[in-house]
Amino acid sequence: MSIFKSKSFKFPPVTTSEDDGVRFLHLGTPMVQGAMRLTKPDAIELEYVQNMVVWMLFKAAPQHIAQLGLGAAALTKFSYRQFPDTRVTAIELNPAVISTCEALFALPPNDARLQVRNMNAMDFVLDQSHHNTIDILQVDLYDELSRGPVLDSPEFYQACADCLTEDGIMTTNVFGDYDSYAKNIDAMKLVFDAVVWLPAVDDENLVVIAFKKAPSLDFSDLYERAGVVKKKYNLRAKSWVDGLKLWMKEQVGE
Repeated sequence: MSIFKSKSFKFPPVTTSEDDGVRFLHLGTPMVQGAMRLTKPDAIELEYVQNMVVWMLFKAAPQHIAQLGLGAAALTKFSYRQFPDTRVTAIELNPAVISTCEALFALPPNDARLQVRNMNAMDFVLDQSHHNTIDILQVDLYDELSRGPVLDSPEFYQACADCLTEDGIMTTNVFGDYDSYAKNIDAMKLVFDAVVWLPAVDDENLVVIAFKKAPSLDFSDLYERAGVVKKKYNLRAKSWVDGLKLWMKEQVGE
């Protein structure tokens, strides 16, 4: 959840807390960087993190899912467990976040399908060997201050788009100062064919869906797909479609 730092930089301490059966990840502040219910370690606990897999309405069987910013590994574990034929890559700059997830958040070890890499997210997306190789890119990049995504430039989002396959999808959490909402959405619009977003949840976490190739929004089909997702994965998928309908209504009203 951090950008590139100089060699002299000291990462903030990685700490945890527990409340009512849920373990939380922190970076030296009370800000929550991720969560896991102890009795359901592979489930997605936070609502905004569930919103990050809204792409499931459009793509049922991705071949490669990548995660920028490990957090408490909820999205990485979900992708790895629920899509057994999918390759999963997670990028995290802070090595202590990775080791904490391995020790306390049930992150499985790397294997033929799972690769958790300690590196800078910008370096990863700029690497041409990753271009056109990722079907789903999930981006949740925050430091301990959480004032906004730590990578938010048009150049970063262009590199993200370059990594996606022809019909790839990126979901991004935009949280922090309200200026960051428009800044990030405008930067994505410069790069992607279509950019939509869900209503903010969990203290104003706004999940943006960026499509490399614009889809057709057939809401009857989306509700049908949401029913399948709800039944199979126990996710609030109907609320995703409701959110997309609200987004479209607001755009028409502008």
